[in-house]
Amino acid sequence: MALANEIMGSRLIFERSSSLASPFQSRFSIKKRTQRTQFSINPFDPRPMRAVNSSGVVAAISEDLVKTLRISTVGRKQEKQEEEEKSVKFKVRAVATVRNKNKEDFKETLVKHLDAFTDKIGRNVVLELISTQVDPKTNEPKKSKAAVLKDWSKKSNSKAERVHYTAEFTVDSAFGSPGAITVTNKHQKEFFLESITIEGFACGPVHFPCNSWVQSQKDHPSKRILFTNQPYLPSETPSGLRTLREKELENLRGNGKGERKLSDRIYDYDVYNDIGNPDISRELARPTLGGREFPYPRRCRTGRSSTDTDMMSERRVEKPLPMYVPRDEQFEESKQNTFAACRLKAVLHNLIPSLKASILAEDFANFGEIDSLYKEGLLLKLGFQDDMFKKFPLPKIVTTLQKSSEGLLRYDTPKIVSKDKYAWLRDDEFARQAIAGINPVNIERVTSYPPVSNLDPEIYGPGLHSALTEDHIIGQLDGLTVQQALEMNRLFMVDYHDIYLPFLDRINALDGRKAYATRTILFLTRLGTLKPIAIELSLPSQSSSNQKSKRVVTPPVDATSNWMWQLAKAHVGSNDAGVHQLVNHWLRTHACLEPFILAAHRQLSAMHPIFKLLDPHMRYTLEINAVARQTLISADGVIESCFTAGQYGLEISSAAYKNKWRFDMEGLPADLIRRGMAVPDPTQPHGLKLLVEDYPYANDGLLLWSAIQTWVRTYVERYYANSNLIQTDTELQAWYSESINVGHADHRDAEWWPKLSTVEDLVSVITTIIWLASAQHAALNFGQYPYGGYVPNRPPLMRRLIPDESDPEFTSFIEDPQKYFFSSMPSLLQTTKFMAVVDTLSTHSPDEEYIGERQQPSIWTGDAEIVDAFYGFSAEIGRIEKEIDKRNRDPSRRNRCGAGVLPYELMAPSSEPGVTCRGVPNSVSI
Repeated sequence: MALANEIMGSRLIFERSSSLASPFQSRFSIKKRTQRTQFSINPFDPRPMRAVNSSGVVAAISEDLVKTLRISTVGRKQEKQEEEEKSVKFKVRAVATVRNKNKEDFKETLVKHLDAFTDKIGRNVVLELISTQVDPKTNEPKKSKAAVLKDWSKKSNSKAERVHYTAEFTVDSAFGSPGAITVTNKHQKEFFLESITIEGFACGPVHFPCNSWVQSQKDHPSKRILFTNQPYLPSETPSGLRTLREKELENLRGNGKGERKLSDRIYDYDVYNDIGNPDISRELARPTLGGREFPYPRRCRTGRSSTDTDMMSERRVEKPLPMYVPRDEQFEESKQNTFAACRLKAVLHNLIPSLKASILAEDFANFGEIDSLYKEGLLLKLGFQDDMFKKFPLPKIVTTLQKSSEGLLRYDTPKIVSKDKYAWLRDDEFARQAIAGINPVNIERVTSYPPVSNLDPEIYGPGLHSALTEDHIIGQLDGLTVQQALEMNRLFMVDYHDIYLPFLDRINALDGRKAYATRTILFLTRLGTLKPIAIELSLPSQSSSNQKSKRVVTPPVDATSNWMWQLAKAHVGSNDAGVHQLVNHWLRTHACLEPFILAAHRQLSAMHPIFKLLDPHMRYTLEINAVARQTLISADGVIESCFTAGQYGLEISSAAYKNKWRFDMEGLPADLIRRGMAVPDPTQPHGLKLLVEDYPYANDGLLLWSAIQTWVRTYVERYYANSNLIQTDTELQAWYSESINVGHADHRDAEWWPKLSTVEDLVSVITTIIWLASAQHAALNFGQYPYGGYVPNRPPLMRRLIPDESDPEFTSFIEDPQKYFFSSMPSLLQTTKFMAVVDTLSTHSPDEEYIGERQQPSIWTGDAEIVDAFYGFSAEIGRIEKEIDKRNRDPSRRNRCGAGVLPYELMAPSSEPGVTCRGVPNSVSI
C-alpha cells in the first residue's frame, strides 16, 4: 500500500472533453459539480423559471405553460449534464507485482532479453479494466482504455524477487466500480503475476490477488481474466461480471479433448491408468484404478496417448520430464528447490544403482551397522564416489561428505532413537506409537473377544476364525476377566487381518517378501498407557485342519520367545507401514481430496466465497499427486520396491476405498466414534469422551478440529443467512455434485454421502475437507523419517516368516537369532532407499503456509469482517500451539512426556523448514 501511494498518490485526474459547448459551460459545470459517490456526479437542481417580456413587464402566462417551460428547461439541463458526465474522464493507476525467478537457464535468459527489446517497440503486457456495470447502449461490461505495463525493458535485469510495474488507465466518470481486469501478454515468456493494486478511485485501493502465471499470447491467445478480491455468490454477481465469471470457468474446464500442454490451465478427470508401463515389459503392466473392478477416486486428466501394447493404459512420462498439472498448480521455485524433482531423481535413479555396484554386503550384520549410517555413514569404494557425486545433487539427508580414501554419506539421526537408543525395543513404546506415532488412526476398541473377521468364508475359506483365546491374555489383564476388561473399555486392537489376508498368497509369492495378516491386542493400564498382550499372525488357510495358518505370539518369558516376540512386532510394524502409506496417507488424504480440488476449480468461480475459503487448502496437491504417480506409486516405484505389498499395494488401496472409505466418517469426531475410541458426551469440551484419555493424536486433533469448525461456521454464516441460499447456489451445488458423481464416481450411489442443503451441512463438509488437507495429513506425513528412518522400529517390508520348531530354518534361528532377525528385515539397499524417500516426504519447504496463515492475509478477500475473523482464527491457532507445548511438558501425560519419550508435536501448527516432526501446513503439499 505504501509503495502504491508513493508511486501514484490517490488524486483524481480529470480530463475535459473538447465536445463541451463552451468554455463558460465547462467552467460552470465543474465548479458547481459535487460528487455524491466516487463514481457519480450530482445533477444540478433546476431553479423556477419566469417568462419576461422585453419591456420588463411580467406577462400573464398560464400555469400549464409555465409547467411546460419548466420541464423543457430542466430536460435541456439534464441532457447537458449527462453529456458532460459522459465526457469527463479521470485516470487511475495500477501497480502490478511480478515475481522473478531466482535462477534462469540460458534459454530463459535469452528470451527475457528478447522480450525486453520487443517491449520497446510495442509488444507489451496490456491491461484492461472491467467495470461491475454494463453499458446500457452496448449491453457489454464497461471497459477502460487499454494500458501497458511501463518500464518492462528497464527493469528486465532486476535481481529483486519482486518487481513492481505501473500502468495508467483512463476511465469514464460513469465507469462504476472495478470488478475484473484482463491481461494480454505479448511477450514470448510467461511471467508470474502476484497481485495488482488499482489506486485513484475515491473508494480507496482495489486489490487483485492474482498469484497466477500469465502465458504468452502466442501460446494462449485469449486474454487472462482476473477478478478483484470482492466475494460474490453467483446470484449476487454484478451484471458487468456475469459473462466473465462463466467464461473463466469454461476456460478452466476445457473440452475434455487432446493432450494437455504444460502451460494449460485446464482441470479435468481421468482414471489411474498411467501407473504401469506395459511397453517396457509385461511385468510392469498394472490394472487401471477407477471403475467396477478396482474402484478409486479420479485424478487430473493429462490426455496423453495410450501405450502401444494396451489401449486402456496411458503412456507414461518418466523423470526428469514433468507430468502435466494445470500451470498454477505446479510447485513454485522455492518448493521445487526443497522438494527437488531432481532430488528424487538423484536418490532413486542414480544413488541406488551406484550403491548396488559398490555395497559389499546386502544385509546388516548387527545393530552397530545401522547405527553407523548416522554416525559414520555409508562407505563407498575408493574412487567410485567422485564420478557418482558429479551425476546428481546430494539429498538433504546427507549432512556430511568427506572425500578422502572413502566416500562418506551420513544420514540424520531419526528422533525415535535420538532420546533413547533402545526405546523402540520396549513394548510400551511399541504400543504408544499406536496412539502417538505416525499412524495413530487404526487403533480401535475391542467390542467382542476373540475378534471376528468380516471376510466372506465362501471366498476365503473356513479358517477365518481367530486363533486368539482367553488363555492368551488372561494373565495380562491386571486381575480382570476378559469380560470385565471389555465392559471397562480396557481392550483395544490394531487389526490388519481383513485388509491383508486376501492378498497374502500373491504377496508371499514375490521374491524377498513375506507377510502375515496381523492382529495386535492392547490393554489399557491403570496409568493410562497401553501394553501389547498378544499378536495373532494369520496366513491363508489351505484346509480346515491346517493349524499353521494361524499362530498367536505373547510377551516373552525366555530368550527364544523374546526373539519370537521381536519378530512378531516387526511383522506388525510392516503391516502398519503398508496400511499407513497406501491407505491412511496416500488414499485418504492425497487421492480422495483430488476430486474435490478439481471440481472446485471447474465449478466455483474465483469470486465465490467458498473457493476463497478453500484456496489455501488446495495448494500444491495436484502437483505432489502427479509426482507420486510418476515416482512413488508407479510400477517398480518406491512403494512397490520398499513396502511388503509390492506390486499389489494399490490393489490393497483400492480394496480399502471400496470397503472402508466413507466421506461422512472422515471427520475426526466421526472417525473416533466409528473406531470406538470415543463416545458422544455433550458435557465434554468437544462433545466427545475419549476412552483413552491420554490419546495425543485425538487430544490435539480435537483442538484443531474445533478451531477449524468455528472458523468455517463463522465464514459460512457470513454469506449464507439461510438454507435456501445454499440450495439455490448453482456453483456450490455443481461443485459438490461433480465431486461425488464424477470425482468419486465409483461411490456415487452410496447413501452415506452427506446432503448439502443447510448451513450445518456446508460447515460439516468444508470442515472435513480442511481437516483432511491440513491436520490429518500432517499427523500422517511429517513423522515418517523421525519414526521410520530407523527401520527396525517399523520396517516397511519383511523378507522371512517366523520359524517354528518344525521348520528347517528353526535351527539357524536358534543358532544366530540376530542374524535371522536382520535377514528378515529390509536389506541395506532397501533401507537406504527407503530412508532417502521418507526424509524427502517429511521435509517442510521454506515457502510452507501453515494453518492460520495465508498469502496476502489482509487482502485475500475484500470482506473486511472476514479478514478480521481470520486474524481471530490465526490467534486461536497460536493459543493451541501453546497448549500443545504445555501438554508435552506435563509428566502426567505419559504417552507424550517421560524419560526417552518423544513429545507429540505432529499437530503443533508451526515449524521451521526441514525435517522437524511438527508443523501443520494448510494443504497436502508433500
